[in-house]
Amino acid sequence: MPLLPGAEPFRHEGGRVGVLVCHGFTGSPQSVRPWAEYLAARGLTVSLPLLPGHGTRWQDLQVTTWQDWYAEVDRELRALTARCDQVFVCGLSMGGALSLRLAARHGDAISGLALVNPANKVHDAAAPLLPVLRHLVRTTKGLTSDICQANAMETGYDRVPLHAAHSVRQFFRLVDAELPQVTQPLLVMTSPQDHVVPPADSERIMSRVSSKDLRQKLLERSYHVATLDHDAEQIFEDTYDFIARLAPAVKGEGTTTSGGA
Repeated sequence: MPLLPGAEPFRHEGGRVGVLVCHGFTGSPQSVRPWAEYLAARGLTVSLPLLPGHGTRWQDLQVTTWQDWYAEVDRELRALTARCDQVFVCGLSMGGALSLRLAARHGDAISGLALVNPANKVHDAAAPLLPVLRHLVRTTKGLTSDICQANAMETGYDRVPLHAAHSVRQFFRLVDAELPQVTQPLLVMTSPQDHVVPPADSERIMSRVSSKDLRQKLLERSYHVATLDHDAEQIFEDTYDFIARLAPAVKGEGTTTSGGA
């Protein structure tokens, strides 16, 4: 299947500090590409994969599970750790949950996490019915483009396949149980006005991780997809400053021209 515009994965070979960027459920790399490009332009090695079943049509997502999505980011992380001295992980929404599981399982291989509106739970009232409902109803309305800025648009699916929604609910429960294993420095950036993932998810995550270096920034002018919203530049700057504080080598790597793949 052809990819949706902007859904292509992005990779940039930079210095010895690497960053893995994870997009969210039913979205695509387009939603976080400016974040990845900002970091690449400052000399970091950056990987932004396309999660299986995403970036084409919702029918492709219907036949994938959280194991497929996690396996993809796990492979990318291992590739980055093989060629970088330090690696950081960034994630939006479900990409935040993927990031947290990577941190819980890979430990010191990850130097820090920067998360935007990380998801921890499926809050829809019908969520407990998903084990049965998914066999009766194929899809529900989409989650994309919760953005305050009028001229911004997220590339993603306008329908949510319920088989995949059931899998993501299982995944969130698994990650929630693993949060105490997360010990890395953590920057959580939260939109108080988020119509997809409530701020309570950020609070839950911060209350359960074991990170000693834990910081939160509020994104007062943005909705869920804050990486394409009014606070995007602040997210990018705060992420870079967070990485530079924990990996001083990035300051010496200079600014480069970003590239894609």
